[in-house]
Amino acid sequence: MKPEREQILREMGLGPVWKLRVPTAAMPVEEVVAPPPATAMPLPEAAPTIAPVPGVASMAPPGATAWDELAVTVAACRKCSLCEARKQAVLGVGDRNADWLFVGEGPGAEEDQRGEPFVGQAGKLLDNMLAAIGLKRGDDVYIANAVKCRPPENRTPTPEETATCRPYLERQIELIRPKLIVALGRPAAQTLLQTEIKIAAARGKLHDYDGIPLIVTYHPAYLLRTLPDKARAWEDLCFMRQTMRQRKGA
Repeated sequence: MKPEREQILREMGLGPVWKLRVPTAAMPVEEVVAPPPATAMPLPEAAPTIAPVPGVASMAPPGATAWDELAVTVAACRKCSLCEARKQAVLGVGDRNADWLFVGEGPGAEEDQRGEPFVGQAGKLLDNMLAAIGLKRGDDVYIANAVKCRPPENRTPTPEETATCRPYLERQIELIRPKLIVALGRPAAQTLLQTEIKIAAARGKLHDYDGIPLIVTYHPAYLLRTLPDKARAWEDLCFMRQTMRQRKGA
């Protein structure tokens, strides 16, 4: 780890973050610390036009691409009360052909202001987590949230709110076609898996979303509050990298 990065992590109260105390048998630490760099897939010249989001009226002009249509529809959505206090809806960010899809809970105050997920302190930690396994934001990685509008006071979105927003997340997954989905935190995991889960019981296992492997881990905001679980999060990162290598080698 570079000296300047160590200093930044210490200032965040997290350094050293990603050092596995006990190497797992399935994934040696030495192998994960310096993985081969991920190869970004180039964006197509034009995204395909597909049917509107199920149950949601199209807001885009005729001939718009699928991503254009989704972005316009989400920006205009007023299907739940979260739209009332938002500055803007936050669709997601990254490589639209990514192998990796990370799904969080919902936008915070800074995300609501800037229109991009994970840009505050939790976003910095997520970027460090990605770097620990050789990834970076926007390079074969897409980041989204279970709900696209900020819940008031950054509260946890209700089941009704996540259910209302779920068709938008489903459409993103359909368009991206990732090889692996990572659910960051309980609300994201429950939205994707459509069942009650506990992080402690769900992590370390491969789940399934419509034929796509799904891994559950802690939300970065939780790790900022609960530093002892950072070692478990590192184990989850190792598990993600191992799963992706198996997927690409299949």
